[in-house]
Amino acid sequence: MKKVLVLGSTGSIGINTLNVIRSLPGKFQITALMVNSRIDVLEPQIEEFHPECVVVKEEIPAEQLRKKLKGKIEVLSGISGLSKAASVCDYDIFIGAMVGSAGLAPTIQAIKRGKRIGLANKETLVVAGELVTQLSKLYGAEILPIDSEHSAVFQCLIGENLNQVEKIILTASGGPFLNKTKADFLNVTIEEALNHPNWKMGHKITIDSASMMNKGLEVIEAKWLFNIQQDKIDVVIHPQSIIHSMVQFVDGSVKAQLGLPDMKLPIQYALTYPDRLQNYNPRVNLPSIKQLSFFEPDLDKFECLKIAYSALDSGGNAPCVLNAANEIAVDKFLKGNIKFSRIPYIINKSLERIEHNTQPDLDIIFQCDRQTREFAAGLS
Repeated sequence: MKKVLVLGSTGSIGINTLNVIRSLPGKFQITALMVNSRIDVLEPQIEEFHPECVVVKEEIPAEQLRKKLKGKIEVLSGISGLSKAASVCDYDIFIGAMVGSAGLAPTIQAIKRGKRIGLANKETLVVAGELVTQLSKLYGAEILPIDSEHSAVFQCLIGENLNQVEKIILTASGGPFLNKTKADFLNVTIEEALNHPNWKMGHKITIDSASMMNKGLEVIEAKWLFNIQQDKIDVVIHPQSIIHSMVQFVDGSVKAQLGLPDMKLPIQYALTYPDRLQNYNPRVNLPSIKQLSFFEPDLDKFECLKIAYSALDSGGNAPCVLNAANEIAVDKFLKGNIKFSRIPYIINKSLERIEHNTQPDLDIIFQCDRQTREFAAGLS
């Protein structure tokens, strides 16, 4: 039985991870649960899975949980608590599902222990891709993608020679604003931005999908996951979200991975790889879908995707600035403090202002993240 730590167990990926584990009795045991603040969701998870330890990143809800549990389970808190649990808890598989750069430090601790990393926290590779991939090689850690697009590419590459890959093609649904104009972005509401046509996700990633920053972050992540140059990473709009991504080879052949828009499949594959275990999730019914369509993304309208490509080209700490500024901008939009159209403005201004470093180490990355957030917080 494999032991599992879930970083971000109260978010959509974390909840789906627990659903997958429930559906495979006797295969996995939850030994640690780590969350940001949602102890109302965490408490029933603790009661069901009986983890050895839990972490609540925010101190006030952590203290509330300590009082409720009365010492029955150790409750850690803060970034230091996340890192400590990742470095001392007993587990075989680390599921990185916490949204944002807070997932970086505990993921690095898991890598240093040589664990299997089921990575859904794309920010880890966005802000520190070079460092994370170097450490994973040094310590023999196995990074398996949970993002549906990267899981699709990973599955398409099994048994293939990486030198024979011509390009990776990441698909994007186009989100809720596929058929809106750039001028429409001036007046879109929070409710409209959160109304994704295909996927049920957390608020932050749903807004990223609406701006297509989510796809920009995935382009950066793909570079490090698959050791491929950005000019070999394409993005196509695929509104049906059935083909999750494709790989084109030097002979012109294209392999694609298909599935319903459901995160349980890539989560299960990361947990059970290299095996495929029977499940009873709904299957793709191609006749009922009738057609699969594809479009090139409009980089003038979806400016965030264009900015992400530019940050990847700049390298160094530019993707870190991009990510931190985007997190602040999305939070401002969700709180009603800025219009949706101001998200790329805040990111661009941050990239212009924060000093560029071509070879950042972990300390520089954390400093850059902090400086960017402070600067972006003052923009409107």
